[in-house]
Amino acid sequence: MRLFQFAQRVLKIIFRHPVVGTSIIPVLPDGTIAMIRRSDTRKWAFPGGMVDWGEDIATTVRRELREETGLQATQIRRLVGIYSSPSRDTRIHSICILVEVAAEGTISIRDPFEVLDVRAFPLDAIPIGHLSHDHDQQLQDYLSGQTILS
Repeated sequence: MRLFQFAQRVLKIIFRHPVVGTSIIPVLPDGTIAMIRRSDTRKWAFPGGMVDWGEDIATTVRRELREETGLQATQIRRLVGIYSSPSRDTRIHSICILVEVAAEGTISIRDPFEVLDVRAFPLDAIPIGHLSHDHDQQLQDYLSGQTILS
C-alpha cells in the first residue's frame, strides 16, 4: 500500500508541473528561416521540442533542429522569449524557450511522423496568421527585437 501511495504522489508531482520545451528560429546563411509543417496541426511552425531528461537547453536546441530539419545549429544567437501561458498549447501546459540560431546544411525531413514538410521562407513569405500554436506571437516578438517573458 505504501508503494502505491508513493507512486501516486510521484505521478501527481510529475503531471502537475509544466514540461519545458524549445522553439527554434533557424536563420540560414541567405537570411531565410527554416520552418516545419507539423503533422498534428498541419500548420507551419518553428522546429523544436521537449527537453529530454539530463539535457540542457542548448543541447535540446541542437538535437531538435537536426531531428526535425536536418540542419545544424552553428551558433545560438539570442534568447527571444520564454512563453509559459497555460493556454499556449492545447495538449499540455508547457513552457517554451524560443531561441534564434544560425543554421546550415541541407533541409530534409528526418521524422515523417511529426513533420510533413520543411521549407526555408524569406521573412515576407512566412504564412503569418496561419502558424501552429502560439508561433504567430513568437514570430512577432522575434521581429520586434525584444526579449519576451510571458
